[in-house]
Amino acid sequence: MKYVIGVDEAGRGPLAGPLTLAAFLAPENLRNKLIKIIGGKIKDSKQFSPNKRYTIYREFLVLKKSGKISFFVSHISNKIIDKIGISKSTQIGINKSLKKNLTDYPDFHDRVFLVNCKYLETRLDGLLKAPEEYKNQKTIIKGDEKDVFIACASIVAKVRRDRLMCRLAKKYPQYDLEIHKGYGTALHYKFLKKFGLSKIHRKSFCKNLTISIK
Repeated sequence: MKYVIGVDEAGRGPLAGPLTLAAFLAPENLRNKLIKIIGGKIKDSKQFSPNKRYTIYREFLVLKKSGKISFFVSHISNKIIDKIGISKSTQIGINKSLKKNLTDYPDFHDRVFLVNCKYLETRLDGLLKAPEEYKNQKTIIKGDEKDVFIACASIVAKVRRDRLMCRLAKKYPQYDLEIHKGYGTALHYKFLKKFGLSKIHRKSFCKNLTISIK
C-alpha cells in the first residue's frame, strides 16, 4: 500500500502569533474519501468558512482515532521566528511535524526504512521542502488547490492556528486576535498604534512600524 504525507503551513505572514506547520498522513487509496469529506473539491483552506473548516477537522479527528490517518502540528513561536527568521523556522516546523507523524502512525515501526521507502511520498505546498532523508518528495506550487493530501494539511494547520490565536486573545484581549488572527489588518494596526507590541508580536515583522514595544 502506498502512503502520502501532505505538508502545509499557516501563519507565515502575520505580525503576531506562531507559524504553524501540519503534516497529514494517509493511505493513497483514501484519496476519494478525503475529497468527499472536504466537499468534493480541492481548494485552499482559506476558501472555506471557519465553521466548514472545523466541521472537516472533526471528521479528520474521527479518522485519526480509528487509526486510518495521522496528522501532527508544530507551532513555531514568534520568539524563534525573530531569532532565526521565517525560512529556518518553517524548516524546523516541517521536520518536527513529519518526524512526530511517522512515529505515531500505528502501521509504521521502522522509520528509517519508511522515509526511504518507495511506498511513501511526501508532498509539500509552495516552496516547502522536507529533509533530504525523505527521498520521495515533491513540491507542488499551489498544492493546496491541486492535491487533497496537501489540502487536508492546510485545513489542519489553519484550524489549529486559529484555535491557538483565539486562546491567546483571552490573554491579550486588547488586540482582538480572535478576529484577525494576528494578520496585519486595519483593525490590528489600530490596536498596535494604541497599545504597542505585545510579547507575542514578531518584532522582526514590526520593526518598521512607529509603535512602542511593551
